[in-house]
Amino acid sequence: MGSAEEMHGWTVKMSTASVLVMVAVFSMIPGGVLSDMRGTQGLEIQQLAQGSTHLHRRLKRGWIWKQLFVPEEDPTPRVIGQLRSDSDRGEFSIKYILSGEGAGDVFEINEFTGEIRTLKKLDREEKAFYVLQAQAINRRSNEPEEPQSEFIIKVQDINDNVPQFQNEPYVSSIPEMCPTGTTVAQVAATDADDPLFGNNAKLIYSILQGEPYFSVEPKTGIIVTSWPNMDREAREQYLVVVQVKDMLGLSGGYSSSTTVTVILTDVNDNGPTFQHHLYTFVVSENAAVGTTVGRIMAEDGDIGINARMTYSLEDDLEESSTFIIKTDPVSQEGVLVLAKPLDFEVKRRFVMAAEAVNDHVDTRFLPLDEFTDKTSLKIFVEDVDEPPVFLSPLYEWKVPENAAVGTVVGSVSARDTDTVNNPIRYSIDKRSDSTKAFKIDPNNGTLTVAKALDRETTTWHNVTVEAKETAQNHLSSSVVVFIKVLDINDNVPRPARDYQPYICEGTQAGEVIQLLSAVDPDDPVEGHHFYFSMVPEKHINPNFTIRDNQDNTASIMARRSTFTRKDRTQYLLPVVITDSGSPALSSTNTLTIRVCSCQPAGHCPTGGVEALSLSMGVSLQTLLGLVVCLVTLTADLF
Repeated sequence: MGSAEEMHGWTVKMSTASVLVMVAVFSMIPGGVLSDMRGTQGLEIQQLAQGSTHLHRRLKRGWIWKQLFVPEEDPTPRVIGQLRSDSDRGEFSIKYILSGEGAGDVFEINEFTGEIRTLKKLDREEKAFYVLQAQAINRRSNEPEEPQSEFIIKVQDINDNVPQFQNEPYVSSIPEMCPTGTTVAQVAATDADDPLFGNNAKLIYSILQGEPYFSVEPKTGIIVTSWPNMDREAREQYLVVVQVKDMLGLSGGYSSSTTVTVILTDVNDNGPTFQHHLYTFVVSENAAVGTTVGRIMAEDGDIGINARMTYSLEDDLEESSTFIIKTDPVSQEGVLVLAKPLDFEVKRRFVMAAEAVNDHVDTRFLPLDEFTDKTSLKIFVEDVDEPPVFLSPLYEWKVPENAAVGTVVGSVSARDTDTVNNPIRYSIDKRSDSTKAFKIDPNNGTLTVAKALDRETTTWHNVTVEAKETAQNHLSSSVVVFIKVLDINDNVPRPARDYQPYICEGTQAGEVIQLLSAVDPDDPVEGHHFYFSMVPEKHINPNFTIRDNQDNTASIMARRSTFTRKDRTQYLLPVVITDSGSPALSSTNTLTIRVCSCQPAGHCPTGGVEALSLSMGVSLQTLLGLVVCLVTLTADLF
């Protein structure tokens, strides 16, 4: 290609309107590798400033290009520079061609002079620079006069963007009573302008609203408190308006503002305080245990956990045991509740002290005793017309079953506890005494026997007695009277069941034929004791005897042997049973003892049929013959 001195070169001329006149050199090495000729930069700039159109000194092969600049937001098309080959003699024999970013749309080149012109307004924030390529073509030979070279047109920033706050809205919270200098929040703004060019994107912060309570660090945007002991109970929320300006706040710059909501959170810097020194309540004397008598409230300027409190009553007085106080977890009120029954006639007024104490205290803000407050309670009991009250909750009496009609069983007593003390009349609830066994004196409550009693029929009588006021509201109440009928010995003992004893042929003397026991409807205190014996006769019974076993049983025993059916089919044995009552009662019971031809085990199989035939004195063979005759006679008749 020849020596360096024979090489042609590109010359860039900048318009006088450009802020900076520079020459860019791009390497002509194949592949477009940029070669920076910093050693000749001073000379080239100087030469251009003196109007020279040629580079008289080249240290190496290549073309030097510097960036071209165009101010953003300039709507007027203008020449921003000129590209010129040093082989251009002004004969318009060179054709200049521009390609790359924005060529033909944003920029155009005069193909004869090489002047580069803008075509429209540019925005640096949209695109900060453009990379273009230039060519010089010989019009006659249509051959490149110079190889294609690349250069940059940079859009120069102007202050055309307003700074914008990020992460809005800003909400922050700090505890009340915090010290001066407490960090509240940090605001941050950005500016789309070039931070490296002038002061366009250099920001500064200030307070528009919120002083003297808050201040902001101008460079960092950190907001801090500047007022001590801010009280949430006086003011809970602050709106701090922060302004940001670019150009370091100088005139002509842009600004914007944001609002920071600052909320003071609660600390326990207030104790409970009762609004009244005395609370008065009225409660009816018939109020049930558990009834809410009233509510008291200690005010606490704090909120949440710092406002929680517990109420209590003094525990050294009788009054405090009649009532209890609970804390309503929602309203933080003290709920006064009845713990014991009331009686106007016994006590008409209660006076006691109540105390409210914060559950969580913080002695950084208040002394310990200021988290407590006391008040007095006065409770009046309201009189209510009450029904008569029996002196006993129930009555239990005893009466012998042989008590005569008119016998006094007992007396009930009721009184009107009200101050008027109304007269009372007594009566028996008919549903509880359907047999009308008793009657009551309506004036004095004396209960008497109205008809004969029988313990064996009814052992207990449960009678309901009613007491009713004769005046005012005619209120009534009732009580149950349990009357136990006491036993007397008025029933004779009897055999425990219908005994049907038998004796087997061949029974030996002394053998037990039947074991007897007895029953008696009476109920002696010491229990039953029965005595068994035979009816006294002139002569001793030669066949049987009775042995009392001394355990309320007796054994019938054979006195002799050789009992046969031929001799006798049955025997009658009177047995006397006597109880241990006072006086003693007895009964005589005759047992029929049959003679039986028993099986080897001693069982009598034929029972009553055999006994009946034997008692008629007819043998079994005779009886069978009679039956055969009757059957034959019946057949002849038909």
